[in-house]
Amino acid sequence: MADPSPPKTLNFNVGVLGHVDSGKTSLARALSSTASTAAFDKNPQSKERGITLDLGFSAFTVPLPEHLKESSGERQYDSLQFTLVDCPGHASLIRTIIGGAQIIDMMMLVVDVVKGMQTQTAECLLIGQLTCSRMIVILNKTDLLPNDKRQAAIDKMTKRMHKTLENTRFKGCPIIAVAAKPGGPEAPETNEPQGITELIDLLKAQAFFPRRNPSGSFLMAVDHCFSIRGQGTVITGTILQGSLSVNDTVEIPALKVTRKVKSVQMFRKPVPSAMQGDRVGVCVTQFDPKLLERGVVCTPGSLQTLYAAVISVQKIEYYRGALTSRAKFHITVGHETVMARISFFNRVLLGNENGDCNPTSPEQNAKSFSFDWEFHHLDEYLTCQAEGGRGEPQQWALLEFERPVTCPPLCLVIGSRLDSDIHGNACRLAFHGKLLEGFEDKNYTETALPRLKISKDKQKEGAVERVTDDYTVIGRNLFKKETNLQLFVGLKVTLSTGETGSIEGGFGQSGKIKIRIPEGLKEETKQLLSSSSKKKGKGGAKNESSKSEETKPDAQPVTIHLNFKRYIYDPQKKMVQS
Repeated sequence: MADPSPPKTLNFNVGVLGHVDSGKTSLARALSSTASTAAFDKNPQSKERGITLDLGFSAFTVPLPEHLKESSGERQYDSLQFTLVDCPGHASLIRTIIGGAQIIDMMMLVVDVVKGMQTQTAECLLIGQLTCSRMIVILNKTDLLPNDKRQAAIDKMTKRMHKTLENTRFKGCPIIAVAAKPGGPEAPETNEPQGITELIDLLKAQAFFPRRNPSGSFLMAVDHCFSIRGQGTVITGTILQGSLSVNDTVEIPALKVTRKVKSVQMFRKPVPSAMQGDRVGVCVTQFDPKLLERGVVCTPGSLQTLYAAVISVQKIEYYRGALTSRAKFHITVGHETVMARISFFNRVLLGNENGDCNPTSPEQNAKSFSFDWEFHHLDEYLTCQAEGGRGEPQQWALLEFERPVTCPPLCLVIGSRLDSDIHGNACRLAFHGKLLEGFEDKNYTETALPRLKISKDKQKEGAVERVTDDYTVIGRNLFKKETNLQLFVGLKVTLSTGETGSIEGGFGQSGKIKIRIPEGLKEETKQLLSSSSKKKGKGGAKNESSKSEETKPDAQPVTIHLNFKRYIYDPQKKMVQS
């Protein structure tokens, strides 16, 4: 690839998130001078509803702030371009927000000053916490407050917001009040927005050099695709990783096609190359734009298409539902959302480590996963109240997708219940994590899952029916008539009286077993068993024996305990005892 010539403009991506109708698009419009192709609700469906349906992008450029000039080092920038990513606030479009949030350097959370925090505001805040390190809170629609009470209302809401953010990574973040569109959407354009100049100053002060890395394979999130007559097809989006130059070959993995890059533009200016974080238009030829409205474009062969995956997992604390194995969730991974069935597991550790509630972040989990480890199946995600706060043992999950998904390795995964009530006030984001291992084979249940050593503990209990000799007893009620007893031969059992023995085989046709006691039965056990069989004897007929045993409270049967584990994905279904 050609060496990217250093651009003079630093691109900085700011996500505009918030509840539906909080005035995000008006705010982006007030801030912007240059609108990119996707900006300001071009979508006809969005026009009708007056809601941003896709990630709209627009930008404005300011001279490079002093604090960035000092730290720019080698790369000489003269201006700073804020690219505003207007994320839809409508709850059903949460997947679009998650898709947009992965490319955001800073977040502006727009709050209606009259209504305050709403359910979707909280969901946007959660997504911000998972994907972004800096935030500005904007109290919008201050023009709706009566003049004489305006400042008091703003102060009160500012205080409330600071309290809400106290336990988040955005504690103490700046809060500013504006009126992006005084008089509301129908008001004439002549009404000047209020507080926008101050907001631009605040954005400049908060800007920093985003960590950008031109190395690694190229990956771009696509948000728009259209054709220009005589030129070809333009794909617009933001580069998530790597870099891109004119004449490179790129792949559109969803369609399994590759194309050569004819030209690259950044906000309508041609450039020879672009890198991570840049917002670009890429021109290719012989490609129908209708085939790709959204999705990703990448270095050929660099993305995996997965049928299932192992992820690190952490529950989102505001999610009120239980996280149970075998349940289905909406999984947002890369730029796709797909239904998947989930199974939780944790690591089998030695000693007392297993139950420790040490809070682990998905980043820690991400560093630690191996097919060599022994895991334990969980019926549901473990949460526990650790002393001095909330803690959870390290946990993972297997996701089995309903259709294959294309995504980069180690990407963020968010699980949600998007089918729950849009207008309800419950958080619908359930868990988040990192993708650790992906299974690209359609027959992953046979080829890959047997490598995953996840066991389930099994217990069976039965009773000693009679003694054959000092070293042998016959047991019943451990197995059903149709059980293949050969699978259990050789497994160790314990009697309630303390002796240990092993299963020698079946006895008769009704699921009874013969148990060998190598150390021999204790005298007390023999007496106990002979007294219970005498009591049975008094009951008369053989087939009434068990009834009489149940009705005599003093007849204590000797019970047999069998404990073993079975590996869920073992094709041989072997029983294992530690």
